[in-house]
Amino acid sequence: MKRREFILAFGGAAASIVRTQPVSAQQSRPVIGILGRTTAEEYAFLIAAFRKSLTEAGYVEGQNVTIEYRWADNRDDRLEAIGI
Repeated sequence: MKRREFILAFGGAAASIVRTQPVSAQQSRPVIGILGRTTAEEYAFLIAAFRKSLTEAGYVEGQNVTIEYRWADNRDDRLEAIGI
């Protein structure tokens, strides 16, 4: 994996695409967007480490945080559609 792809996927996406999505009238949970130029399989070990760190910080995917994934699957024609 190239350094630039790593920075794009995690430095830019995970850190900057955080928004609040209403869950109910009284609660909201953060939404983290992860964008990847390649495939989910190539990022599996990084995603696992990211989820572990979130859990250690008190966040559980699907309970108090939502993670949205978008993968280009090594197809440059899909980059614009997923937001890269």
